[in-house]
Amino acid sequence: MDTHLQHTSAQDEFDSEWEQQLKAFDDTKAGVKGLVDAGISTIPQIFIAPPTNGSKTSYPISTHSHFQIPMIDLENLQQDGAEQKDIVDKVRAASETCGFFQVVNHGIPKEILHEMIEGVRRFHEQPHDVKMEYYTRDFSKKVRLSSNFDLHQSKVANWRDSFVCTMVPDPPEPEELPSICR
Repeated sequence: MDTHLQHTSAQDEFDSEWEQQLKAFDDTKAGVKGLVDAGISTIPQIFIAPPTNGSKTSYPISTHSHFQIPMIDLENLQQDGAEQKDIVDKVRAASETCGFFQVVNHGIPKEILHEMIEGVRRFHEQPHDVKMEYYTRDFSKKVRLSSNFDLHQSKVANWRDSFVCTMVPDPPEPEELPSICR
């Protein structure tokens, strides 16, 4: 048999098995927390990135020991002119170079931020059958739980569950939010 055909057949078989594993994981609607709650003792293969270029890891290891997360001060955001443009430029630069940044002076009281985090924690701590109601890949839903928004497109799944509440352009009605998060 042609070696190329053997490789293609083996790759097709691997891809099919991989997709079956992804589907089985997604069909549980339990997410990563469901795996942990079930007491798994090894990380499923769909979450392990294969090594690349002969290295032991598939991600670059930084040699920079003093990396700092960009900090963006929104205190002057309401100002017209140079201050506002400077803030927008800093957001753009941080998004393009780092992919994330820390925001200060945003005007949201710490108590509200703390309660929001606690609401999400309470949501994730609920029994599986309660959370399942919100598990979906339908991005038109304003309130949803999912594991890996790109599960079927990515080469490796992320060890993450996301509880999402889309607020723009039309926020959900209060009754659309899980009662434990209100």
